[in-house]
Amino acid sequence: MKKKKSENQMSLGEVLQVLGKSIREYKKSSILTPLFVAGEVCLECILPFVMAKLVDDLAGSSVQPILRYGAVLLALAMCSLACGFLSGRFAATASAGFAKNLRKDLFAKVQDLSFQDVDKFSTSSLVTRMTTDVTNVQNAYQMIIRIAVRTPLMMIFSLIMSFSINARMSLIFLAMVPVLGVIIFGINAKVMPIFNRIFKKYDAMNESVEENVSGIRVVKAFVREDHERDKFHKASEEVRQDFTMAEKILAWNTPAMNACLYTAMLLVSYVGASLIIRTGGTGFTTGGLFSLITYGVQILSAIMMLSMIFVMVSMAQESALRISEVLVYEPTLVSPANADEVVPDGSIDFDHVSFCYAARSKNWALSDIDLHIPSGTSVGIIGGTGSSKTTLIQLIPRLYDATEGTVRVGGKDVKHYDLVALRDAVAVVLQKNVLFSGTILENMRWGNPNATQEEVERCCRLACADEFIQQMPDKYDTWIEQGGTNVSGGQKQRLCIARALLKKPKILILDDSTSAVDTRTDALIRKAFAEEIPDTTKIIIAQRITSVQDCDTILVMEGGRIAEQGNHESLLAKGGIYREIYDSQTGAGRKEAG
Repeated sequence: MKKKKSENQMSLGEVLQVLGKSIREYKKSSILTPLFVAGEVCLECILPFVMAKLVDDLAGSSVQPILRYGAVLLALAMCSLACGFLSGRFAATASAGFAKNLRKDLFAKVQDLSFQDVDKFSTSSLVTRMTTDVTNVQNAYQMIIRIAVRTPLMMIFSLIMSFSINARMSLIFLAMVPVLGVIIFGINAKVMPIFNRIFKKYDAMNESVEENVSGIRVVKAFVREDHERDKFHKASEEVRQDFTMAEKILAWNTPAMNACLYTAMLLVSYVGASLIIRTGGTGFTTGGLFSLITYGVQILSAIMMLSMIFVMVSMAQESALRISEVLVYEPTLVSPANADEVVPDGSIDFDHVSFCYAARSKNWALSDIDLHIPSGTSVGIIGGTGSSKTTLIQLIPRLYDATEGTVRVGGKDVKHYDLVALRDAVAVVLQKNVLFSGTILENMRWGNPNATQEEVERCCRLACADEFIQQMPDKYDTWIEQGGTNVSGGQKQRLCIARALLKKPKILILDDSTSAVDTRTDALIRKAFAEEIPDTTKIIIAQRITSVQDCDTILVMEGGRIAEQGNHESLLAKGGIYREIYDSQTGAGRKEAG
């Protein structure tokens, strides 16, 4: 929490410095945009001045002034149009490219985050940052390099031109600037806290969507569609209410701007017309009044645009901070300097290891685990729900770090290995089996991108997956839908096991990964492992005794501790927890009682 607080206190300069690194190859477009904007503004400010000359020279019957000034006006307009087109094109290129790099950098950062880091930010929040927040920053960036440059330049140039025509009347426009400034800052001071609150509610809404979509089968099985609709409606309604409140406040912008604009126009028109009549057109001309009104509209319109910029930047400021928090975050699990790149063998040692998920938590998930597994042996782990079986194996490939004690693989502390080298040597098939959209062959090659067709087929045979793949019309070119929804649970498990085998790991961990297959197939998989990969250390977490009874060592977990340890026969002889589980699954106890 302390670290998060310091991150939230990042200054605006620090945020801009972090985000600025993502501009990269789009610096040229970002620089050219304001240059063409400046050219567009200069030309637009010259146009009313030339138009005033044209109006004043129309007193005679000659068409010469029309042709001369008309040609100048046309040339200026075409040049202004070209500058506007180029500034818009470069602004779009720069902002879209900047957003692309931001998403790329965020996604790359997320890939480096540990499970603990993802839990810290939450999955839904990370999705919001890569989508909604990046879009807000993209829109603000485009507005900053174009509109935010145009607005002050338009104000400055228009004021200079209006003062060159009539200094006293130009003071009317100048007097309106601080009035509008106070209105703009007052409105934005009210709106900013609302926008800050909205983004947190966006996270909650996205979390509701993610949870519902991922668990849609459970929702339909329990007929909870109405409940999920109500939950989403509530989250969506809270976002709507905050946006409505913000828009109601921002709605004061336009009438306030229009009131100042029309007041200034009336005053200028009245004073200008009076001056023309009083001096007979010698002290002030009709063309001068026309151009002065035009400059006044440009000045006050620029201020109105400034209010829009403040609103957009206000929304983007919170988004920029949220993105920067992820980009500057230091992952809790990193490879050390001069890390070991080679894992010698599959031996595993837990030296008095304890672990808790939260740093300040007093609830230990694992307590004083002392375990030594020789390379090439098979280990079965069994225990009730919540006994921390999965937590134990997640420390081996360093998905989490031990809170106390040391975990060694190949005789070396896992913290001394390069993370990629360590995880390449440890293949884990987790409880939640995930397949990605693509062919079976493409999914298998997640384990080894360079695997040949023969290697893929061999690993699928070991995992008893080849038998059902061969029955499919396209065999290994069969398309797998996202999440593997077009294959059964047992087929998905076997495909994931085959994918892990393709890594040719020194340690293979199956976390309840055969729960959806029948006992015969389970036995065939274990037999194939024993015969085909004898040098690989195999750890099998299971609920069925039959899945682990042939292992060299069996661990019985209870309350985050190793309650019993031994082979099948010795554990049965002890008559403890393992014997109770065995009797309950096989009915041995009931037979003896009978």
